Amino acid sequence: MFATARKLRSKGVLGLNERNSDYIMRLNPRRLYPLVDDKALTKEIALRAGMAVPDLYGIIEHQGEVRLFADIVRDRDSFVVKPARGSGGDGILVVIGRGKRKRDNYRLSNGIFVSEGEILHHISNTVGGQYSLSGNPDKALIEYCVHFDPTFAEVSFQGVPDIRVIVYRGYPAMAMVRLPTRASDGKANLHQGAVGAGVDLATGETLTGVLGNEVVDEHPDTGAHIAGLHIPNWDFILESSARGYDVTGLGYLGVDMVIDRDRGPLILEMNARPGLNIQIANGTGLAQRIARIESLYDSSAGPAERAAVARREFQTGVEHQASLF
Repeated sequence: MFATARKLRSKGVLGLNERNSDYIMRLNPRRLYPLVDDKALTKEIALRAGMAVPDLYGIIEHQGEVRLFADIVRDRDSFVVKPARGSGGDGILVVIGRGKRKRDNYRLSNGIFVSEGEILHHISNTVGGQYSLSGNPDKALIEYCVHFDPTFAEVSFQGVPDIRVIVYRGYPAMAMVRLPTRASDGKANLHQGAVGAGVDLATGETLTGVLGNEVVDEHPDTGAHIAGLHIPNWDFILESSARGYDVTGLGYLGVDMVIDRDRGPLILEMNARPGLNIQIANGTGLAQRIARIESLYDSSAGPAERAAVARREFQTGVEHQASLF
């Protein structure tokens, strides 16, 4: 066990305790957590900063407002219901269509039809706090349903891939694409079985994937090769991620973005406690990249300049990728 720990440390792998004590506690004041823990507030501050986010159709804050659902989605055939303070994709309901004869039947992303009553029950549970981080009463957001860019059509199963960028003191440090699978029920969540693919920050090209702790070359459901995909609008995505620091003030930050086929990159959410599996997806330790950022840190640099530094410094060719274990 100790030999493995020493090996990982020598490769610059950031551990959970080190992340919590050296970065989250030091760089993320708790008073700023609500800016990212509440997705409604995150959307609000992003919009004020001129950042693109999925359109918000409505917010249901109290049990008495649950009945307003039908009016909110009256003219919508697709939408997403999500808890404002949820995590890990729990409680997210993705509606992609309605019944042809019964408009109050809704087709979910997995192809199953549910009734309006079932959705109302889900919203009621959401408002009651079933999916919130703390278990306290929550809000249900009803927003635009992202239609993913065709770039990801062959490496995604019944869901929208997202892009996670770890930002350290305003500098993008590492990125991955999270690809939904059958096991993850179409959600881009690694803990639920999605595939994580590292991304070369210099080019925006995907590396090989990781499923759990296992390196994989192909998507488990489609058989398509994971490496070598060029992510559209990569420069814009990196710069937008760098701006997440300016908007939130959080020094250790995860920025999650999606690419809509019609609207381009959109900020989905931000995270004050981003996980560390991104290191496995990239075959590279995060600590060594953070050390490099510290050596180059310039407090006067803007988001575009910080993104440019990341592209220059953190090139991760597929041929250099190797298992950390």
